[in-house]
Amino acid sequence: MTTTEATSEVFLTAFRALPKKEREAVMEKMLKDKEFIEDLIDIVIIEQRRKESSRSLDEYLADRKKKGK
Repeated sequence: MTTTEATSEVFLTAFRALPKKEREAVMEKMLKDKEFIEDLIDIVIIEQRRKESSRSLDEYLADRKKKGK
């Protein structure tokens, strides 16, 4: 287990140990944090697109050029 994984496990364990009202308060605070929401959206998009095939940057740029963007 990496240091990052261990740290996240400690925080998650502590979060789960909180009473329900305190967990809700933490979640409300997190959901009001613009940077957190942006990170969360990025993670969801990455997970949704994980199985898509990849292509090189050159291919992507050539495709955009063809489409006139």
